[in-house]
Amino acid sequence: MKLAPHLHRLGNDLVASYLIDLPEGITLVDAGLPGHWNDLQRELEAIGRPLADVRGVVLTHGDSDHIGFAERLRQETAVPVFIHSADAHRVRTGEKPKTPMGPARIGPVLSFFAYGLRKNAMRTRYVQDVVEVADGDVLELPGAPVVIGMPGHSPGSIAVHVPAVDAVFVGDALTTRHVLTGREGAQPAPFTDEPAEAMASLDRLAEVSASWVLPGHGAPWRGSPADIAAAVRAT
Repeated sequence: MKLAPHLHRLGNDLVASYLIDLPEGITLVDAGLPGHWNDLQRELEAIGRPLADVRGVVLTHGDSDHIGFAERLRQETAVPVFIHSADAHRVRTGEKPKTPMGPARIGPVLSFFAYGLRKNAMRTRYVQDVVEVADGDVLELPGAPVVIGMPGHSPGSIAVHVPAVDAVFVGDALTTRHVLTGREGAQPAPFTDEPAEAMASLDRLAEVSASWVLPGHGAPWRGSPADIAAAVRAT
């Protein structure tokens, strides 16, 4: 799905990752679920770019619904997979603390898990070789992505600012569709390790200049990071 020039979404409002298509190559932000591999192939075909044009994948954090096809892509093309050092163990092993489920409604929960099954969520492969990054790093990838530390959802959660497409990719630092309740609109994401820390991290997001805020779950936000940060705080 094309959002804007050079900016594409893979997946849907349940689980999304993103493709940045620039003349010098392609950068992916997150890798969704394993079944999104087919979505990636279709999007590349639609824009007339080969898989070999992908230069790297930047993961916003190490949870399984964001790393789906990353290991397959790494093994088949040898592209690097970038993740914050604080989530490197999580992305290699899947180990993470248990968090309270919080509010839920049976319909949205079943829809989320059914979609996961259709997209092979149970066959997620953890990423065995990663490039660790830190807050403030500017990555040598198309679009020169900037790493913004957003701890809270996980210790190594990041936002990824790509000025070339006027967008900031936020992973699960917030959501615009709660996968467990179905509630739409800007709000905190479920399954967050440290909710208070995640809320504090919104200060970092509010400082970013961009016209798109793109979460891992929910509709794209067309507006400023400061506005969506304020909207999350108001919930």
